[in-house]
Amino acid sequence: MLAVSGGLDSMSLLDLATSVRERRACSLVVATFDHASGTYSTRAAGFVTSTALSLGLPVVVGRNDDNAPTEAAWRAARWGFLRSVARATSGVILTAHTLDDQVETVLMRALRGAGARGLAGLRAVSDVRRPLGEVRRADLNAYAKTRCLRWLEDPTNSQPTYLRNRIRRDLLPSLLRARPSLESELIAIGDRAAEWRDEVAALVDAGIRSEIRNDATRVVALDVLAADLASYPNESLCIIWPELAARVGLALDRRGTRRAAKFTIEGRVGARIQVSGGWELTRSRSRFELRRALLGEVHCGAQPLQSPMTWDRWTFAATTSTPAADPWRAALPRGDSLWVRAWRPGDRLTIRLGDHLITRKVRYFLSDAGISGHIRARWPVVLVGNEIVWIPGVRRSDAASARSGGPVVTYACDYLDRRS
Repeated sequence: MLAVSGGLDSMSLLDLATSVRERRACSLVVATFDHASGTYSTRAAGFVTSTALSLGLPVVVGRNDDNAPTEAAWRAARWGFLRSVARATSGVILTAHTLDDQVETVLMRALRGAGARGLAGLRAVSDVRRPLGEVRRADLNAYAKTRCLRWLEDPTNSQPTYLRNRIRRDLLPSLLRARPSLESELIAIGDRAAEWRDEVAALVDAGIRSEIRNDATRVVALDVLAADLASYPNESLCIIWPELAARVGLALDRRGTRRAAKFTIEGRVGARIQVSGGWELTRSRSRFELRRALLGEVHCGAQPLQSPMTWDRWTFAATTSTPAADPWRAALPRGDSLWVRAWRPGDRLTIRLGDHLITRKVRYFLSDAGISGHIRARWPVVLVGNEIVWIPGVRRSDAASARSGGPVVTYACDYLDRRS
């Protein structure tokens, strides 16, 4: 299954795959995704469709139904579509990522303070194949011109809004002028990190018993025997849990990793915690269960948190100022699933008290803040995934201001009646 966007790299992949399909006796299907971000995205999807059909190839077109105008949201929607097509066609996903993409990815993740798992970049073992992973972008450009291929230039590639564009056009060239060996060093870092990931995977296979559970369409849970984790210290668990989570398609951030490790050591039977990306970890007598949370119930009546937006009598907007001690501001992970809704009986917020984390009902925080009457029933809470991290104007959890290793955005909330 060829992931084709219409750009030079992916159109070259399409041409190469078409030229070898008869010799390799393989069947091909083209998948392209319209991000619904403007005229270009629709035009690109149409261009890929017409080109694939002219080559006698079946093509599947997806379209983004999420209104969130963020790169992370687009990426999540695109990969969700590609994997659904791969499942439906029993295909293997092929992308047109090049060696230059790997260099840029490793540098981006190094700038964000990624650990060894993240520094592997595109070399990490996954369900995606990258046949052009050792090819330079300049060589692919020469190939495309020799073959007289047609492609489209994505106008967003020149916009400095996106970090990868700034790295590709400005930062990396400047760094290479100062340190010509940097590119080969970044490639070596990625290779070593990928080897480290493979070694960790082998150790987990050998020493920790786990079982993946599926429903009709997807992975829903991972069961891990508690006895196999009992002897590991916190530092080792912070390496083990991301590897286990990756087996169900979950990329644990730093906050989720730390919480999973601590819960493994301290969690009581019957307890559960939220980790990352809409997943939760529960403890039974004999095992830990990493499973998808029931988001339908949690997000009933919720709206995606956007900037700017008005929710009931409250406004939310991104700001450049830091949260400090102001409970009307909170730094939240950029790109995570952020929601706002009215609090409900049974809602809880986790805070730090000394050296311990405690979980307390939201209604007690509202009472402490003197919020009562009809306005109390409508007071909002903000969630990351399905975990409450902020009661605007009242209290933030540690998760609301934690730095997960990725970028964050600070939101400011204001109560309209308060301003008047």
